[in-house]
Amino acid sequence: MASHIDEQQVKHVASLAKLEFSDDQLSKFTPQLESIIDMFETIDKVDTTGVEPMTSASDQVNAMREDKAVNSHQRDELLKNAPDTEDGFIKVPAIIDESGDGE
Repeated sequence: MASHIDEQQVKHVASLAKLEFSDDQLSKFTPQLESIIDMFETIDKVDTTGVEPMTSASDQVNAMREDKAVNSHQRDELLKNAPDTEDGFIKVPAIIDESGDGE
């Protein structure tokens, strides 16, 4: 079952992700997205009954260390490297749109 993705759907998804595409980009990305979705639909048809789930594609093992909290007493030095600070914290731009209009 091949899916059909149109440019309006790509525009809608792009707007949800706060992305803007030119008409040339839309005409290029639309068939690419449709191809990607078709690949997932093909993979979904594969019978995986009895196949053990993988936790990694490799047999390599990470060397882990114990996770210990360390108070290095270097807050002032760290904050000197931050572009903007306020009340002893690094100040960053807001990334959540709270306007309620969904745009």
